Amino acid sequence: MSLGDAERQAAQARVQLRALAHPMRLRILSLLTGAEMTAAEVSRELAMTHANASYHLRHLHAADIIEVAGEERIHGGIAKRYRYDLERDLARPDVPPPADAKPTRDHRLIYAALASELQRRGMLMRRRITNHLTDAELWVDPEQWAQIRNRISDASDALHRAAKPPRSPGTIRVNATIALFEMEPGR
Repeated sequence: MSLGDAERQAAQARVQLRALAHPMRLRILSLLTGAEMTAAEVSRELAMTHANASYHLRHLHAADIIEVAGEERIHGGIAKRYRYDLERDLARPDVPPPADAKPTRDHRLIYAALASELQRRGMLMRRRITNHLTDAELWVDPEQWAQIRNRISDASDALHRAAKPPRSPGTIRVNATIALFEMEPGR
């Protein structure tokens, strides 16, 4: 990979972080994990205006996070169907950051968006014995950390692959918010 390629990939990663740093776009991305949807369908499912749904879909598409899955004629116009392709994202090579890389403003924005979205979802929680919550700030062996991180990543991928269209018969609505990262040793 040339330096130019690395710089382009880093710039694209920044664009994607910015696009994801909005709670509504995280909700839309979740919907598009299980189904191809038009802006009208997204707007109905999320109780938002069609214009607002289109705006957010355009941002996600411009950042190359979602793709156009097809087009269809609706009421004399053409509606695009969008989807999030997990397999495509899994096949993309990661650009490892430098060892001394610090979180950027964009990284902080996406965590703020995740926190906001988790608060909204928490209001919709059903209390069940099968619910699970882990919140931990721990010191662990690096090899064990890598093994656990890989298992959780595999489980997250499996959950995304299991996603179905909203309100499909025989499905339940669930939340999965996972943030795994190494922390600075100080503070």
